[in-house]
Amino acid sequence: MQYGTDDDGLLYDEGTRAALTAFAGEEALPLLEAAAAVRSAAGAIEHLRSAGAEGRGLSAGAFDLLVRLSLSGEAGLPLGELAQALGVTPRNVTGLVDTLEHKGLLRRVPDPADRRSVRAVATDDGLAWLATFRAPTRMAMEAVFAGFSAAEADQLRDLCLRLVQGVRRVRSR
Repeated sequence: MQYGTDDDGLLYDEGTRAALTAFAGEEALPLLEAAAAVRSAAGAIEHLRSAGAEGRGLSAGAFDLLVRLSLSGEAGLPLGELAQALGVTPRNVTGLVDTLEHKGLLRRVPDPADRRSVRAVATDDGLAWLATFRAPTRMAMEAVFAGFSAAEADQLRDLCLRLVQGVRRVRSR
């Protein structure tokens, strides 16, 4: 990738800009280029995250699920609630729970309030896995975002979540 700087001093990927201009023309370029940059950034962060997992073998979804469970204590969370919280389908959560259960990082328990429901609870091994992953994750993210002010990081978070909302609007049509 070869980066250039536009007239406003903002970075752009020269190859992506040329390809998208040929594909859709100048008028559509800003939005398509922004979408391409989001994909590139997400891919780069995911690559860094998976490399930092050092063979621990958890997907981003499984990691997010385990983090949510670590906050829920001994009660755990119903699988349906986990699916909603993570913005995925119940079937997807079932697969993530299967994987984490197989690795010994969580266990399924019956829901005392609803016999038809199952809850997931982080095991001691799951909590220990998160504890060992916490410091390297923090150091990596501090390095990645070293050139960002707190306000810029907040703005980036807001923009990304607004993108998620936009995608949900399009999907719900």
